[in-house]
Amino acid sequence: MINFNGAILKDSTTVFSATNRAFKYGDALFETIKVTNSKINFLEDHYFRLMASMRMLRMEIPMDFTLEFFEKEIINTTNSNNLEAARVRFTVYRNDGGMYTPTTNTCSYLVEASPLNIVIKETYTLDVFKDYFLYSGLLSTIKTTNKITNVLASIYAKENELDNCVLLNEKKHIVESINGNIFVLKDSIIKTPPIEEGCVKGIMRKKIIEMLSKSTDYILKEEAISPFELQKADEVFITNAIVGIQPVTNYKKTTFKTTISKALSLKINSLV
Repeated sequence: MINFNGAILKDSTTVFSATNRAFKYGDALFETIKVTNSKINFLEDHYFRLMASMRMLRMEIPMDFTLEFFEKEIINTTNSNNLEAARVRFTVYRNDGGMYTPTTNTCSYLVEASPLNIVIKETYTLDVFKDYFLYSGLLSTIKTTNKITNVLASIYAKENELDNCVLLNEKKHIVESINGNIFVLKDSIIKTPPIEEGCVKGIMRKKIIEMLSKSTDYILKEEAISPFELQKADEVFITNAIVGIQPVTNYKKTTFKTTISKALSLKINSLV
């Protein structure tokens, strides 16, 4: 079952026309949300990120699109699918009309829920995707449906039997992985690319930064990272709202430890 503008429908129901702007222009945003025990993890963070992103794209936010409304629509969708634990995608798109210039800034939304299936791999291989770049700047930091670079990198990873790829920006700095933010640990310093490099403002990224900022064991730095730094790292890990922390074990000929990554994972899991 899906939730289309508040109506619970069969997932086989046609809800889009050929003039849909998400389809034609990628004029849409989405949040990927983890629900456990019928509770939305980091609810406020997801809601306020979506609201900020809608404002950036000059979408008209309805007066009733409150935090409580957002929560209710998600839980209605998971309940309709008989799911207490779910992976939820909440997509907002500008309504039909116009070409590049829209005729309206009003929006519709679609909520989908699927069973939560989390697998933390013990062996996890990573390499750099060099065919195309992401671009630094604010638009790259929001979760739009313009994800063709991620799609191509995913195909590359599959063809080369990799678990994930590092995406670079036009400066050839590390931005993120295909499906999450990236952290690099060397000695007691943990580095992650700053927002200015073009990485998505990940919810899990935010939580880990908040946690590490209070730690006396590590020094957190948000600064540009070269791909060459990966080969010298002690540990590397990837973060997203569904998996939490996925330690990386192999990059090219380098093998990483996972001790700190796993310890941080236990701490972050205690927050929800």
